[in-house]
Amino acid sequence: MSAQPPSPAAGTDSSAAVADEPVLELKAAAFTLPVIRLLGLDMDAVEAQLEPKVQQAPGFFRNTPVVIDLAALSDPDAEVGFPQLVGLLRGLGMIPVGVRGGNAAQHEAAQAMELAILSDAHKPRQRATASPHTPAGDAGEAAPVQPAVEPLPTDESARVSMLVDRPVRSGQRVYAKGCDLTVLAPVSSGAELMADGNIHVYAPMRGRVMAGRAGDTGARIFCQDLQAELISVAGHYRVSENIPADLKGKRVQVFLDHDVLRIEPL
Repeated sequence: MSAQPPSPAAGTDSSAAVADEPVLELKAAAFTLPVIRLLGLDMDAVEAQLEPKVQQAPGFFRNTPVVIDLAALSDPDAEVGFPQLVGLLRGLGMIPVGVRGGNAAQHEAAQAMELAILSDAHKPRQRATASPHTPAGDAGEAAPVQPAVEPLPTDESARVSMLVDRPVRSGQRVYAKGCDLTVLAPVSSGAELMADGNIHVYAPMRGRVMAGRAGDTGARIFCQDLQAELISVAGHYRVSENIPADLKGKRVQVFLDHDVLRIEPL
């Protein structure tokens, strides 16, 4: 006796069961991306000035998503050669993903090159409560990966800094939203510290360290032992190759002075 084919009902039930199984999650997250702030539109000059910076830190720029900022153009209504600009950035190993600033015509030209249009608003830092265990998707911020953080004081009115007293390992991210960040333990290479305010590290500081993440140009980084792969204040950054050798391993502070990132010994 030949085998009977499965009934249509059985096949339908099986397909429905497979369709009901979740295969993805959609979450909001925040990422810190390098910004190419255009001051002029001479692409030959852009390439001549940008290429040496990439050569100084090729590992940092390789396959790095970048944002093109048009807000500082001397002629805000000028036509931007996005095909040439995107090709230039890709030729230097970067991946342009979006545009910040600009007008409607520039946005339309950017979208033709499949670039996202990003908000150029910077919210001032607010001294508000911040929980180290905020779930991903809350206010559009990503939760730390295996966060090495301790609960904050119960007195909400006194909460102006997030405290971390355990080592921050490679691959971990700690973000102090709306406040300062204080770390009492070593920060490993490949880790990431971010704060809307100041960052204090009372131990060897490696990894990527970004203060003033929400745009506070008065934020500072203080550390006992500077060994970071990248330091940044309000989007102005230096990679390890651009940190003076005589300051590495020293007690320093990092701050902005008229849009110039400075490192001074303490």
